[in-house]
Amino acid sequence: MSWTSLPPALVLMLAGLLLPFLPRAARQAVSLIAPLGALGLVWAVPDGVSLSVPYLGYQLDLVEADALSRLFGTIFSLMAFVGCIFALPQRNVLELAAALIYAGGAVGVAFAGDLVSVFIFWELMAVASTLVVWAPGTPEARQAGLRYAFMHFLGGAVLMAGIAGHVAATGSTEFAAMSADTPATILILVGFLINAGAPPVSAWLPDAYPKASWSGTVFLSAFTTKTAVYVLLRGFPGTEILIWVGLYMVFYGIVYALLENNMRRILAYSIINQVGFMVVGIGIGTEVALNGAAAHAFAHIIYKALLLMSAGSVLYMTGLRKCTDLGGLFRTMPITTVCGTIGALAISAFPWTSGFVTKSMITQGAADQHLLWAWMLLQAASAGVFLHAGIKFPWFVFFQRDSGLRPKDPPWPMRAAMIVFAILCVGIGLMPGPLYAILPYPVDYEAYTGAHVITQLQLLLFSGLAFFMLLPLMKRTETITLDLDWFWRVGAPRLGEILRESVGGQWTLLVAGFRRWIERVMAWTARTHSLQGALGRTWPISASAVMVALFLLVYLMLFYLWPA
Repeated sequence: MSWTSLPPALVLMLAGLLLPFLPRAARQAVSLIAPLGALGLVWAVPDGVSLSVPYLGYQLDLVEADALSRLFGTIFSLMAFVGCIFALPQRNVLELAAALIYAGGAVGVAFAGDLVSVFIFWELMAVASTLVVWAPGTPEARQAGLRYAFMHFLGGAVLMAGIAGHVAATGSTEFAAMSADTPATILILVGFLINAGAPPVSAWLPDAYPKASWSGTVFLSAFTTKTAVYVLLRGFPGTEILIWVGLYMVFYGIVYALLENNMRRILAYSIINQVGFMVVGIGIGTEVALNGAAAHAFAHIIYKALLLMSAGSVLYMTGLRKCTDLGGLFRTMPITTVCGTIGALAISAFPWTSGFVTKSMITQGAADQHLLWAWMLLQAASAGVFLHAGIKFPWFVFFQRDSGLRPKDPPWPMRAAMIVFAILCVGIGLMPGPLYAILPYPVDYEAYTGAHVITQLQLLLFSGLAFFMLLPLMKRTETITLDLDWFWRVGAPRLGEILRESVGGQWTLLVAGFRRWIERVMAWTARTHSLQGALGRTWPISASAVMVALFLLVYLMLFYLWPA
């Protein structure tokens, strides 16, 4: 086996397992070298199946490369590298080790050629990401991590059930495009959508991600939801229901982000919003739309990580996370402010940033298919994104009133990571050609047409004007936002309490009566089947012969006397 056949994920996972046993300097070096090694393998692996092993009569393709897997493997490895630069001041070894294994799981999914391998790497990601959430060790992180783990293991169980049914029906474990028209494939689709943050279980993402550390949230933002986008691109392109699921996610993220006060929860809700755009593109299913979804996932990992790095830098330097406690930080945190603003412009699809040259491919896909409602809703959503992430986040955190805080910019590794991703946001926006060249389908699309630039600038201008005209309504206060998770986090326990109070007495009597009946059955069994019981003690052979003769006599009488 050639070294080019090695799974790129293996480098990251081995580094993560090794990290806890190294001194700090070596740990930092390994955390930077491993993602670069994985990135090298991503591009060294030849197209097609490079590594397969037999398993229970099936062939597992652990490494199968094509343009789509290489695109996602590239951005996952790059994200791990820049994320580890940002996390160099982080002393929590558990978080760093789990983050590398987490990234390795994402790369493993991208190169898995069969459903069983996808599931294995999928569950490794669930375990590792839960550890990233738990790493701070706070009560809030532990509780959120438990809820996060429950949701993802539930999704894994649904996915495994679907895979088992699909393999039983088709006799193949190959991971290829499928139709959601059987119970098994529907379960697979649902398992993928849970990781994407789709309704009705979207709340796990803003619940768990902001509870992680200032660096942990950066890693969490990149892998789980974008891996879900990858498997949807691979497994369910053109599935029409995804258009409407994606549109729900788009507006769900906008509404809740506008209501939110916690700066990292604002950005967590916007993850769902942006993944919604990608899911819409997958549902449209044309080459332009699929290219748009893949390119937007690539760009989104960069600018969302940049936004969360800027928010993490503020948290690292001030210990504060609520918009009502912040403001005026541009005076003493200029690099963080500039980088955060560039990320905000990129997520808003401002011309000459990465979001502009990727998101627009999805809306073009809707227009090409004459999906008028989808196109109009996506255009409206673009204005909404500018409201909550493009203006609200940088305005309330870095500008608005002077909060009196005077923190400096964070340590140099954190600044360097932000600068790298800020340069990429602008570089991809100015020169999208290299990104377009590695997309899964040939690109015949020009982002910088006069009509498109003017339309987008108009949307951004009027949404910005609306923000400042409605600024008194935009100011955040201490609020609690209710979501569908209320039904199982609050509603279900309350229902149980009500039932206990209303029918608890009757239930206790019923249980007590059932218990007494069981005890009587057990006592009778003990009497009859013990060593002294009629059915348990030894009997002489003569007595046994008499019993057999009696049973035979009864049988013969019934046989001859019973009417035919």
